[in-house]
Amino acid sequence: MRIVFFGTAGFGIPTLRALHERHEVAAVVTLPDTEKGRGRHPVPTPVRVAAEGLGFVVLMPGDLREPGFLDRLLSYSADLFFVVAFRILPGEVFTMPPRGTVNLHASLLPDYRGAAPINWAVINGDEETGLTTFFIEETVDTGDIITSVKVPIDPEETAGELAGRMEIAGAGLALHTLDLIEQDSARRIRQPEGQVRPAPKLFKQDGLIDWVRGARVIHNQVRGMNPAPGAYTETSRGNMKILRTRIVREDVGGQPGFIETASPKDGMSVSCGTGSLEILEIQPPGKKSMDGASFVRGYRVTVGVNIATL
Repeated sequence: MRIVFFGTAGFGIPTLRALHERHEVAAVVTLPDTEKGRGRHPVPTPVRVAAEGLGFVVLMPGDLREPGFLDRLLSYSADLFFVVAFRILPGEVFTMPPRGTVNLHASLLPDYRGAAPINWAVINGDEETGLTTFFIEETVDTGDIITSVKVPIDPEETAGELAGRMEIAGAGLALHTLDLIEQDSARRIRQPEGQVRPAPKLFKQDGLIDWVRGARVIHNQVRGMNPAPGAYTETSRGNMKILRTRIVREDVGGQPGFIETASPKDGMSVSCGTGSLEILEIQPPGKKSMDGASFVRGYRVTVGVNIATL
């Protein structure tokens, strides 16, 4: 089939490459470059970099309803549009191709509709998630389901590690979905109504650790916020990122936020509202990340002090 691919993040690159191997990708649509850093240098999306490396025509519209962009899309005579981690498409776009517009979403819909489904599955301590392909409709992530695949979540896995596995599984699901559509055997399953868990975009403040919470809740928060936007604890030196933890115990806690153990050889643990957590990897402000033992040695951490005073 002849396809136009829509995407921005690196999560969609394995799917783009898979579609390129089995189908004809007429063009790739991504977001305009963003200015970053002190010099405000333009930075392309990961999908743009990958697409240009594969020799694709790349479109970067600022307005998806702009007539010139719509005319350009129409000129490719695509059978289908395929979307992975892009922005909301207007009706003028997703109704254009004769075989419809398909979205690959990183959850088992209707659960976790929204921008951060992988993060929220980890934050909520789920043991399983998945990927779903569906036909795009006007309301976000509510279209008819085509097919899905389940993906187990390791209890120590970060959101970034899980995403790395899921993007590969997503490429396989994309090819299977297109096979079904090409053979006219794709099902259109209406998503069930009722309460579902949302997956809104995460912001920096969502990473602030409240040590009064239970050890497992905080552990899952740290996992789900890694690599971005990152979990952190407030200290006298500024915000320190907590990148990896391990649950020491989940019974009655001590003083939340106070150092429970500290060893220049074995690292440190922090008391929570219930239980305690070993800090496996931490990043002080303006420094590189380090393991707990290095942090204890470098910052002379002692038992009984509040982490906020470090």
